[in-house]
Amino acid sequence: MTHKFKVGDRVQCIFENKHFTGTIKGYDDDNLAFIEPDRAFHDDIIMHDHQLAPAPALVVIPDCVAEYIEDLKEKGASLYTAILNLTKEEDDAFEDWATAIDNPYETFGRAWIDGYEVEKEPLYMVELPNLAYQTYLIKNDDGILAWQNTGAGTKFTETEIKAVDERYWQFAVPVKEREG
Repeated sequence: MTHKFKVGDRVQCIFENKHFTGTIKGYDDDNLAFIEPDRAFHDDIIMHDHQLAPAPALVVIPDCVAEYIEDLKEKGASLYTAILNLTKEEDDAFEDWATAIDNPYETFGRAWIDGYEVEKEPLYMVELPNLAYQTYLIKNDDGILAWQNTGAGTKFTETEIKAVDERYWQFAVPVKEREG
C-alpha cells in the first residue's frame, strides 16, 4: 500500500481527544503509522494514514532565540513568563530579530508551542585576492589554519572568521549553496 506520508514526515492528529504533532517513525504490517509525539507522552501514537494531517510548518528562528527558549523550558518557565521577559532580553542579535519581523510575539509563541527550525547562518570562504592562484584559508582536521592554493577553502561563519582575525572578514566570499 502506498502511504500518504513517509517516515520522517511531521504530522498532526487527534488522539484520545487531544491534539498531537509528531514524526512518523514507521509503519507496521497492518499499515498503521507509528508516530513519535513532539511532546512527552506515555508511548508512540498508532494511527491510520487517513487519520493524519500534515503538521504546520515550523517557524525559523535564530540560534539566540532557540537558546532562550530551551533555557526557559529547562527552568520550567511558562510561555506566558517567556513572552513577558522577551522585552527584557538584552542580546543584540535577539533584539535585531524581534525588530526585523512583523509579529515577534506570535512567532515566538509558535516556536514555543509547535517547535522550530534554527536559522542557518550564512557560510563564507576566505580568499586572498589578486594572486596568480586561488588561495583560500583552510582548517585541517587538527584545527590548524593555513593558506592553500586550492579550488575551495574551508567554509566558515562570520563569527568564526572574525574569531581568527577580524581583518580576514574583508576577504570573505559567500558560499552559494548547491541546489538539487
